[in-house]
Amino acid sequence: MIEVRNLSKHFGDKVAVDNISFTVKKGEVLGFLGPNGAGKSTTMRMVTGYLPPTGGSVSIGDADVVDDEIAAKSKIGYLPENAPLYSDMTVDDFLRFAAEMRGVPASKIPAAIDKAIETCFLQRVRHQSVDTLSKGYRHRTCLAQSIIHDPEVLILDEPTDGLDPNQKHEVRGLIKRMGETKAIIFSTHILEEVEASCTRAIIIDRGKVIADGTPEQLKNKAENAGAVLVSVTGSAVASLRPELEKLSEVNRVESVESGDHAVTVRVFPNKGKGGALSAAIFKAAVDKNLTIQELKVEEGRLDELFRQITRSDIEA
Repeated sequence: MIEVRNLSKHFGDKVAVDNISFTVKKGEVLGFLGPNGAGKSTTMRMVTGYLPPTGGSVSIGDADVVDDEIAAKSKIGYLPENAPLYSDMTVDDFLRFAAEMRGVPASKIPAAIDKAIETCFLQRVRHQSVDTLSKGYRHRTCLAQSIIHDPEVLILDEPTDGLDPNQKHEVRGLIKRMGETKAIIFSTHILEEVEASCTRAIIIDRGKVIADGTPEQLKNKAENAGAVLVSVTGSAVASLRPELEKLSEVNRVESVESGDHAVTVRVFPNKGKGGALSAAIFKAAVDKNLTIQELKVEEGRLDELFRQITRSDIEA
């Protein structure tokens, strides 16, 4: 449904997006991650046709966003950042206006409004003017306009921004359900949203795609994935780390906590030795008459991978 090919965007000498390519299929929810200034919003604006690219192309279905923009944009629902709205309209009037602008047949507009209001949990504020709404309800109203015409593609820029925890949970579930029948891209700074809603994620840094995979695949690339955390007590705890560093299964050992009679270390496996690491650590501790309080294989985390592969000097 979405095909991005060698997409670039320059603002004078600044390269905001640097020759990126990716696809999103129907039934796929793509999380778009990156530090501030990494090029997320610029990419999404080009995908929707809001900004023209400096180079490359974007297709929505079989329509090019630049060469066949009306056909391409008719397939897209777009929630931009900051949720722009007409403050003097009621929620109902705004959604009616959005439906008319999107070409929804007049006879189908009432049903389309009802469905969008129900989907985005707007029943309580349906007849309120936009300027009286809380930030969360304003954001949900803008989300409702993005789905009013039942688009095949959804582009959502920070869809849970400004929502309380309960509202975030509702919107994440909504995105996941809609993703079963649509192609969805949404940007977020909240890594737990990727695991909650996405079938795939891309991490972008300084305009380049630096990671692409399912949440599970990305977590497995984190440095701590497959490491063993072990805590021991006993009179000879100081001998644990030197003993572990002798093992052929061990790449390196990192201290986590240290005391006179208790030690916790993280042990990283050598390549191909991860499966035997826990047993080797257990034997080394028992041989030194140490009592094992905890021994567990760690799962990688998205936040670890994010910090690991993105740079901290991104311009805000």
